[in-house]
Amino acid sequence: MRITKHAHACVLLEDRGREILIDPGAFTANAGELIDQASTVLITHEHVDHFDEALLTAALEHREDLQIWGPAAVTARWDDRYPTQVHTVHDGDRFLANGLSVAVHGDVHAQIHAGIPRVPNVGYLVQGAVYHPGDAYHVPPAEVDTLLLPTSGPWTKLGQAVDYVRAVQPKSIIQIHELMLSELGQRSTANFLGLSILGGFALTLMPVGESREL
Repeated sequence: MRITKHAHACVLLEDRGREILIDPGAFTANAGELIDQASTVLITHEHVDHFDEALLTAALEHREDLQIWGPAAVTARWDDRYPTQVHTVHDGDRFLANGLSVAVHGDVHAQIHAGIPRVPNVGYLVQGAVYHPGDAYHVPPAEVDTLLLPTSGPWTKLGQAVDYVRAVQPKSIIQIHELMLSELGQRSTANFLGLSILGGFALTLMPVGESREL
């Protein structure tokens, strides 16, 4: 499988010519272009840095080939206007998206603060290999080859991230959700995760636009 890292939480996964775009949100400057080129989009939750409703609505209005999966809080925005194109998912669901297998894990966003309601959030395990958790430290009941690890945001905490990686036990980790960290902060996070005292897991920092084989 091949991954292309885009800004913040957005990634493109490709396996034998079949592609899935995950979380093209408002923090991804080229989200419109990515959506125009995609036939299959997965959304983890409704926050704007993961979900650009206006861009996806415009695409749905003009493209019958576009398929979108997401939790009900996302898909309800379209009020059943696109019943053959928009699909609601829940924890435990399994489906094929553009010929690739997807398993859904988790159901709620990590807590930001007790005073802020937690929204629905799902994670996607693609081809039984790459796991995008959205904004949560939910541990999927499955083996994970590559974990896409959020490293910044109002809900993240380094100690919890270390415990999360220990629980998931992935073979490799790639940073996502990084826009709130400077380059120094990203390297510091990678160093902490790499310290044997905290887990000894190597965190890969991929520049925006870079692709690599997994």
